[in-house]
Amino acid sequence: MNFVINLILAAQMLSALGMIGLILVQHGKGADMGAAFGSGGSGSLFGASGSANFLSRTTSVLAAVFFACTLALAYFGSARPVDSSSVLSQPSAVVPSAPAASGPASQIPGTSAPAAAGAVPVPVPAPAASGAAQIPAK
Repeated sequence: MNFVINLILAAQMLSALGMIGLILVQHGKGADMGAAFGSGGSGSLFGASGSANFLSRTTSVLAAVFFACTLALAYFGSARPVDSSSVLSQPSAVVPSAPAASGPASQIPGTSAPAAAGAVPVPVPAPAASGAAQIPAK
C-alpha cells in the first residue's frame, strides 16, 4: 500500500512540474497582437497554430492526471486505520476546578485571595470633566 501511495505521489509531482513547464512555454492571448504591429515573430517551433493545439492538449491531459492523483491520494489518506497511540484518539482527562471565591476580590483577574481587612484603598483621581483643564494656559 505504501508503494502505491509513493507511486501516485511521484506521478502527481511529475504532472505538476510538466504543467508548470508547458504553461510557461505557451503564448498568451495578447502575444499575437504584438506580432501584428511588427514587434516580434509570430512563428514558433510548432508553427503558427500547431503549438496551441499540442501544448493545450498536453496541458489538459497533465491536469487530468494531476486531479486523478489528487483524488486517489485523498482517498488513501482517509482510508487509513485509526492509530490507537494517537493523542486525538485517547480520552481526555478531566481536570477538577477550584471552587469560586466569593466577594469583590474574586472578580479581579490574577487574585485568588480576598483583600486583607486592614488594607487601605488608594484613592484614584477622577478624570476631568472637559479637556480644558488639560490644556496649558499661556
